[in-house]
Amino acid sequence: MSQTPPSSATRRQMLRSAALLGSGVALTAGAGPALAAAEGEMARIRKAAESSRDADIRRIQDWIKLPSIAAENLNMAEGAAYMADLAKSAGFTGVATVPSDGHPGVFGVMDNGAKRTLGIYFMYDVKQFDPAEWSSPPLDARIVDKPGWGKAIMGRGAVNQKGPQATLLAALHAMKKAGVTPPVNLVLIAEGEEEIGSPNFKQIATRPDVLTALKTCEGIFIPASWQGANGEVQVNLGSKGVIELELVASGAKWGRGPKGDVHSSYKAMIDSPVWRLVQALQTLVTPDGNNVAIGGWSDNVRPLSEREKALIAAATKTMDEAQMKQAFGVTHWIDNLPLDQAMMRLAQEPTANIEGLVAGYTGPGGKTVLPGRAVAKLDFRLVPNQTRAEAEAKLRAHLDKNGFSDVEANVSGGYDPTEVAEDSRLIKAELAAYAKLGVKANLNPRLAGSWPGAVFTAPPVSIPAGHFGIGHGSAQHAPDEYYVVESSNPKVAGMTDATLGYAEIMYQLASVR
Repeated sequence: MSQTPPSSATRRQMLRSAALLGSGVALTAGAGPALAAAEGEMARIRKAAESSRDADIRRIQDWIKLPSIAAENLNMAEGAAYMADLAKSAGFTGVATVPSDGHPGVFGVMDNGAKRTLGIYFMYDVKQFDPAEWSSPPLDARIVDKPGWGKAIMGRGAVNQKGPQATLLAALHAMKKAGVTPPVNLVLIAEGEEEIGSPNFKQIATRPDVLTALKTCEGIFIPASWQGANGEVQVNLGSKGVIELELVASGAKWGRGPKGDVHSSYKAMIDSPVWRLVQALQTLVTPDGNNVAIGGWSDNVRPLSEREKALIAAATKTMDEAQMKQAFGVTHWIDNLPLDQAMMRLAQEPTANIEGLVAGYTGPGGKTVLPGRAVAKLDFRLVPNQTRAEAEAKLRAHLDKNGFSDVEANVSGGYDPTEVAEDSRLIKAELAAYAKLGVKANLNPRLAGSWPGAVFTAPPVSIPAGHFGIGHGSAQHAPDEYYVVESSNPKVAGMTDATLGYAEIMYQLASVR
């Protein structure tokens, strides 16, 4: 007996259901009416988002035009106030600026009478920039064409993180316009020091009223727009920790060499603090620079589990190695490793990286000086079970043991690694949302980058923390940073679809077991 082929809509639903079951997400037997109601609400939300698209894009552009740069103490009070206004406009109540020993945070809640609560983490600060390096002024937030991607907003903070964050706010505005109450309660916490290592964020997150609200959350995420060209995303089960610091060698501290710059001809009789710093740096890593050589550095490192290795191996099979190398501008991975082993190393290994070296004269031509001071800006990436406190202590002990007690290690910020359980409601909801949106999601054991998720996953908050979102942007921390608002790639979300993605995660968290 022949059967009538299922409709396109039915086939999509079958594929989505299979994806949900394959990811371990439970589908409740009585979810039919609830899902139907949600579908109707999502249709209304989409209509509202489409009608507000221009205003939502302007919200991103206006936010970019107010840069808050913690490293330069630029517009920090103004940035916090702007963030608070954005939260109030989106429907958060009790919005407050939360002081810290550094720059303030922002906190607000949205009580929707729901059974579950979702936390949202924002940052209102951005990285520094040099306008001369940009093809479009970094604060103009112009719409530009990005071949292969579509029309995008270009500006500092476009994708890290103002574009994705403003898109989540757009979802709340669309819900309000559509007369739809979000299916979860919301807790919003924002900081202005993420780009300097979040040195005071724990103070903000553990203020009694903020802590009480956070502990009610099933989990918390930072909005992200990392869809690749094939539309795929990663669901991260953790992130590396980080320490940001400066190593400083100076004649004044060393007691040798000049206290200020002198003529280079005197090098024959005067010690050089710059060479002193170079020698200290060389002791931190193996000769090829690829492994940390600080005493005891890796003693507590937890090796990847067999499950984590399997996830990396599976994800690697879908990657385009040639495209990756082209994007990075490289021709080889460390030790000429094949891609699967390089990806294992990316997740497994702690790192020591020199971000920049500053000493003496660096302008056009030469200037024959012997500098009295040299600075190296470094970051160290940490993996489970390392901690920031342990790593800082080992770095200091290493320098002292090797005769560099005069070399200063000035830590500006950092935090521990983050780990999230694969069976947590947050991860299940993310997988369910991506499946419902028709987006391929790969489970990733560990993001090589860092964010202060450990503030949430560690006591006293102790909730799951991760990343979620669709859409695309790139060039974080670099010139020509951009965020796509009108996608020319059918596999990648533009502004409206990305907005609907944030509504979808709320519905999935409300219903997933």
